[in-house]
Amino acid sequence: MDDIVLKLAVIGTAGIAAQWFAWRLQLPAIVLLLAAGFIAGPATGFLNPTEDFGSIYRPIVSIAVAIILFEGGLTLNFKEIRETSTTVRRIIMYAGPMTWGMAALAAHYIGGLSWPTAIVLGAILVVTGPTVIMPLLRQAQLDARPASLLRWEAIVNDPIGALFAVVAFEVILVYIGLHEAENLVVLLLVGFAAAIGTGFVAAKVVAWSFMRGHVPEFLKAPVLLASVVAVYAATNAVLEESGLLTVTVMGVVLANSRIASLTDMRRFKETITTLLVSGVFIILTASLSMDEIRSLDWSAALFVASLLLVIRPIAILLATIRSGATIQERLLSAWIAPRGVVAVAVSGLFGSLLADVGVADAGRMVAFTFAVVVTTIMLHGFTLGPLASFLKLKKASKPGILIVGGSRWSTALALKLKEAEVPVMLADQNWNHLAEARLANIPVYFGEVLSESAHHSIDPKRFSNLIATGDNDAYNALVCTDFGPELGRSHVYQIGRADDKARQALSFTLGGRSLTKEPIGFLALREKLLKGWTFQLTRLTDEFTWEAYEKSRPEGALILLWIKPSGAIVFASTASNPPAQNDRILSFAMPKDDARQEAASKTARKAEEISASQAASDEGKQAK
Repeated sequence: MDDIVLKLAVIGTAGIAAQWFAWRLQLPAIVLLLAAGFIAGPATGFLNPTEDFGSIYRPIVSIAVAIILFEGGLTLNFKEIRETSTTVRRIIMYAGPMTWGMAALAAHYIGGLSWPTAIVLGAILVVTGPTVIMPLLRQAQLDARPASLLRWEAIVNDPIGALFAVVAFEVILVYIGLHEAENLVVLLLVGFAAAIGTGFVAAKVVAWSFMRGHVPEFLKAPVLLASVVAVYAATNAVLEESGLLTVTVMGVVLANSRIASLTDMRRFKETITTLLVSGVFIILTASLSMDEIRSLDWSAALFVASLLLVIRPIAILLATIRSGATIQERLLSAWIAPRGVVAVAVSGLFGSLLADVGVADAGRMVAFTFAVVVTTIMLHGFTLGPLASFLKLKKASKPGILIVGGSRWSTALALKLKEAEVPVMLADQNWNHLAEARLANIPVYFGEVLSESAHHSIDPKRFSNLIATGDNDAYNALVCTDFGPELGRSHVYQIGRADDKARQALSFTLGGRSLTKEPIGFLALREKLLKGWTFQLTRLTDEFTWEAYEKSRPEGALILLWIKPSGAIVFASTASNPPAQNDRILSFAMPKDDARQEAASKTARKAEEISASQAASDEGKQAK
């Protein structure tokens, strides 16, 4: 018992550590998870999942894959697929079966596998794993269209590929005389209908119960998780692995339902999915034996090469003819098709099933699948970014700033950021507040930034920071609270954050950080702008240092941020270190000449006041 607890702790710790190092080093997370699983399993023998977990090993993996697919379905909104729907539909309907057929032929004639094993393997390799695609897209920063195309294909194709494997396995059972052909047709029709119908009905029931208030907020995420497991198990009882299609349909239907708390539940599911992907991939990699790894020879290498360099490109390029996709998008899709957890899990399941019915080389199917997974993860993980850049399908790599709240002050700020070549967008639901920005060719979003439509129109990953600059402190706090989980709590800022009256102050758990070290509100900033204050961008040099810059600033100047040579943005209110050489500092202050004139005027007025006071005092003395 203690040994199992220790191994579970190692799996969890290693998985999250791999995710953290991947984020820190800007590497595909799956690569490090793969390395962790190999070290824990085949390399050291510390972990042997099939022996350690016994009969619950496969059910645990299957349920984890179902939850991962459901969470993927929750990210698929029909509004997002409008521009790529034809392409996605053709890839699923035409490229999938072509890949199955050609992969089966290659597995038999090139890889040397028997026909039963080759046919099932070809079906499994139709999938392109969302567990791999999602982290890659997060790091590659693709444009919306190609990212949507790869994401929809990965999530929809995963259950389709699993069901192709079910069909192939059932056909093999009919061929060797264990099943009757008539029963096969009925079983498949009933299984598909049950999978799609159950997923749709379950999603509608959950949506109805949530919207009518029959489930309290604190139970919504647990109820949703339990429902996913329940419908997966129910449809699997009808047809093996049809539950994967059920949970995918359920996720997509819920994603397109008007559930107010769906965003919070989606974040909960993302957390669960990150844990499951990390653990499952380590477990599956550790389940490989050294004998299975040694069984991979030149024939396996040639099979993998044919799959990546011949089969996938032919299937995608033929299927997407006149689909509306650009040649760059078609070329990217023809190359990027990494396999992940689902492929490994399904191959392990059907490998054991084929072995049970007497297929001698069924065990090699798992090794072949791992060879494909490892190769695609390594090649596609490290080439997606450079290839997207070469094909000009990548977003601006510089960190950008989303400014919420249109005004003369925020427009002037956006204009100065644009001048500094910082990607910027100004958002407001009042068309008149965006007039000056539109005339200055500043990108704008007209509408409620908190709406669902805005979350599909404004890609949060394009902007590394947000500044809420509206005239309502509570609304600014609401915007920062909403975007905090997307951008990170340390990357959302607002004006007017503090309030002298403690009773009226917002909770520190809400809102964003103060844009300035000394909090200043909308009215004060507007007044300074009307007095002639401007935004100024100054570069530090080895002669003009930070100390010299500070001395040169007019009284009361507000230093907002500085831009590093790499393009990284550091906000002055939260910076732990001062700016360095070649950093460009953005400040809001009175121009120097005006500042001198104002200082002289202040001095003159003060002198006049002192003189008047002295004269009054002298008159008083004389009167006495």
